[in-house]
Parts: sequence; structure tokens; C-alpha cells
Amino acid sequence: MSVMIIIICGLPGVGKTTVAKGLAPLINAVVLATDKIRKELFSKPMYGQRERRLIYDVMILMAKYLDKAGINCILDATFTRERSRREIKKKLGLASKDIHIIECICPEDIVLSRLRQRKQDYSDADFSVYRKMKRIYEPVKVEHMTVDTSMLSKTDIRSIATKILKRR
Repeated sequence: MSVMIIIICGLPGVGKTTVAKGLAPLINAVVLATDKIRKELFSKPMYGQRERRLIYDVMILMAKYLDKAGINCILDATFTRERSRREIKKKLGLASKDIHIIECICPEDIVLSRLRQRKQDYSDADFSVYRKMKRIYEPVKVEHMTVDTSMLSKTDIRSIATKILKRR
């Protein structure tokens, strides 16, 4: 059976990392998160374009190695632009059946609450970052799964895993 790459995208605070961490053991995958990669590479991130490009390039490189090693992986990042989502698929040289996109959504009041409660987290995003990214976020145009994380349960995560595994 071929290796799967799952792209989990969405705005800050919508639950991407929660979905990624819950899904990973169910599909035997490694999670690559831009927030974690950023903190590993930069002790004081500046969040500029060059830095962002490097972080995404590192994530893509790691995903390539995992793919070649036969290991499923989940890419946990905002992927705000449709171009960046297409670029991942192209750079990894994947067939459509081997890449799955999950877009996480959540009502803004819940996002605000989540962002306020963040402590000792890899992400530095606050509500001002959320609003800025919301203005530039482009809808996912290709086939994908949309997950409302406002009341996410373990059953919901298992259902996502089942849908992904059925598509293979």
C-alpha cells in the first residue's frame, strides 16, 4: 500500500494540531508541524517571508524523506494560500490518491477563547495574528475534507481516519 501525506490547514486556533495529534496514531503517521519546526530553528522567530519559506522548505524536505521511507505523515500548517497547497503536492511528486487535505474550521468566538488559553505552546499566534491571516486565507478549491473542530471528539477523529483510509 502506498504512503499517505495528509495536509491539515486552517487559521490559527482552529484545532489543526489537535486533529493532527489525534489522527497520527490511527493512521500510523508522523506529524510535521510548522510551529514546532519554527521553534526548533529559531529561538526568537521573526515571522518574515524568508523565515516562513525556510520552515515550509524544511517541512517539505522532511516529508520527502518520510515518504521515501514508507512512513505516512501529517503536515500541520496554516497553508493560507491555494498556491502553497498545490506547491506541496508538486514538490512531493504525489499522486492525488496519496495526498489528502483536511481543512479545519471553527467559530471565531471559540478560536478567541482557545488563543487566550494557550500556554507553553509552540504557536505564538494570538487573535491579531488570526485576524490578519483570516484576511489573506484562500478557500481550499481541490477535493478535501472540512472538519468543524468546535465540538471535536475522539469518535470524530476516528471517523476522519476511516474516511481517509477508505480513499486509498
